[in-house]
Amino acid sequence: MLALILLLAASRVELVDEVYQIPASEWRYVDLGLKQRPALVSAHFDTEGDRARVRLTLLRAEDLQRLREGLPHGTIDSTSSGPRGALSYDVPAPGDYVLVIDNDAPAPVSVRLNVWLDFARHGPRVTQLSPQRQLTVVLISFAVFFGIVSFSARRLLRAVRRSN
Repeated sequence: MLALILLLAASRVELVDEVYQIPASEWRYVDLGLKQRPALVSAHFDTEGDRARVRLTLLRAEDLQRLREGLPHGTIDSTSSGPRGALSYDVPAPGDYVLVIDNDAPAPVSVRLNVWLDFARHGPRVTQLSPQRQLTVVLISFAVFFGIVSFSARRLLRAVRRSN
């Protein structure tokens, strides 16, 4: 039991718990280091004032390079601009990923950023089958059940007739 608790505790890693000073209309980034294993990335940011316009964006490393060069780039997931926000994304494959903290405001801002990587919760979280699959399972189960009952009933009737 203790091993299971330790395994679950080790599966969630706090990557960042820092305050970043971001100049006006600038951005900073945090490397996530998911080169070997995919994970659920959870991030939360909070600023000191309610007028701050900060956005958190998840990018691939190659898109970060395009952002640095001022070229069009892709994004994986993003929060809306505001004084606080949260992002949660299940990264599907290992690779180089970064979180970009973008200050849209015309003034510098202090941003507290918390980032967690959860390796245990990676993957689809399916809680039930679709209705079509549920119906298929029920129909196959009934067919197998009645097939076994019919086969057994025939064998029993033959045995009873032979003994009379």
